[in-house]
Amino acid sequence: MRQGAEAAEDGHPRRWWILVAICASLLIIVVDNTVLSVALPAIAEAFSAGTATLQAVVDAYVVVFAGLLVAAGVAADRFGRKRVLMIGLLIFAVASALAGLAGTATVLIAARAVMGIGAALVMPATLAVLVQVFPERERPRAFAVWAAVAAVAMAAGPVLGGLLVELWSWAGVFWINVPLALGAVVVVAALTPESRDLQAGRLDAASATLITVGTGELVLTVLVLGESGPPVVSLGAGLAAVLGLGWFARRQLHLPDPLVEFALYRDPRFAGGSVAATVLTLGTGSALFVLTQYLQLVRGQTALAAGAALAPLAVGIVIGSTAGGRAPDRIGLRACIVVGFASVTAGFALLAALGPASTYLHVGVGLALLGLGTGFSSPSVTTVVLGAVPRHRAGMGSALHDTHQQLGIALGVAVIGALLTTIYRGGLRARTGVDDGSLATTLLRDDPELARAGTAAFLTAQSTTMLAAAGCAATGAVIAALALGRARLPQSTL
Repeated sequence: MRQGAEAAEDGHPRRWWILVAICASLLIIVVDNTVLSVALPAIAEAFSAGTATLQAVVDAYVVVFAGLLVAAGVAADRFGRKRVLMIGLLIFAVASALAGLAGTATVLIAARAVMGIGAALVMPATLAVLVQVFPERERPRAFAVWAAVAAVAMAAGPVLGGLLVELWSWAGVFWINVPLALGAVVVVAALTPESRDLQAGRLDAASATLITVGTGELVLTVLVLGESGPPVVSLGAGLAAVLGLGWFARRQLHLPDPLVEFALYRDPRFAGGSVAATVLTLGTGSALFVLTQYLQLVRGQTALAAGAALAPLAVGIVIGSTAGGRAPDRIGLRACIVVGFASVTAGFALLAALGPASTYLHVGVGLALLGLGTGFSSPSVTTVVLGAVPRHRAGMGSALHDTHQQLGIALGVAVIGALLTTIYRGGLRARTGVDDGSLATTLLRDDPELARAGTAAFLTAQSTTMLAAAGCAATGAVIAALALGRARLPQSTL
């Protein structure tokens, strides 16, 4: 017997108010990522941190988040989606306060990892609740609103982050999470119904540990290779990643209640949509990491101005998700995904041509194309993937979907960041003989000639990474076109 079956054919009577509560929870997770992006240069200066440390600050959150998502999804199904959501928000608030108090980069990275635990509990529960309370015909619209709220958070995050950095310090971008998280707890408690699957499998701590460690070691391998670190470290991390992920996969095949049901990957909707989303986020996940450095270090913008300059990305997502919630009934799910990914590809190609004298219009159009494509394709990707998952396993299915995306982001930051660092370092060494880890540390030397050489090397590295990201988006479009059938939604009431 399962609880939370209110959303049958007609959906829960309060489903649109429940969507408000869910979006309030989503807001904090997205704001945290975008707020942090404009604070990275300030964090680099405060802790004398190089690219690898900044990547660790970003990835400590994302790796733990991605690694624990599946376990969190199973926990939501078993113990209650509302309960797990609220616990996650409380953990997120406490960890954010610890990050704001951090006196060293190590403490900051550790606090970010704990924030990842809280986010892992929150994210799959949000989508799982929507699957429970909305009927199938209305889910694309609900998912579109979900994506649009994420876009508003994305727009507000950099501007808010820039303001906090200028008026306070980098710590302000973490303290802002505390009232947001506590406020979300109140809204969720008041509006969201509890739902659970009493037949959900048990939580397997060993599997959760294996996938978290395996994913973390995989990203660490890329980070060390990108920083030209000791071969023994990269080799050891790579071996640990293979063993951890391999052991995890083997364990799932022999457990009566596996954390991951690999049978889902036999469904071309789930497999094709998941792979396409992962490949796309591998490129888009690193966009802000690169562009915030370009805007602040190359163009000389303040943190506040850099945050405002990213607004076209979020505006594009709002417009794209609005259209993307309605388009599947007209042109089909696969076409929505392919068209959206093609727009993202064009946006990255345009951003690859940025130079020191590029106009804001150039930056804005490139970001808007990224946003339009992401927003337009997101509701269809989510509908395709979750449509292949049994409704009573919504937590597990939502967690797998989120895991694919977060793993893509984590690897994207690592791979694209490593590519950026390698090309930048090689270019700077060729021009000056200096071996420096990042443009920020180069500029701190206060040498005009070195600064010019560093800027030129960075622009070359940035163009290469943006082209690589464009390739990722184009690959996602091809995968979606080949793997997904011409599925259409049931007749909608939109």
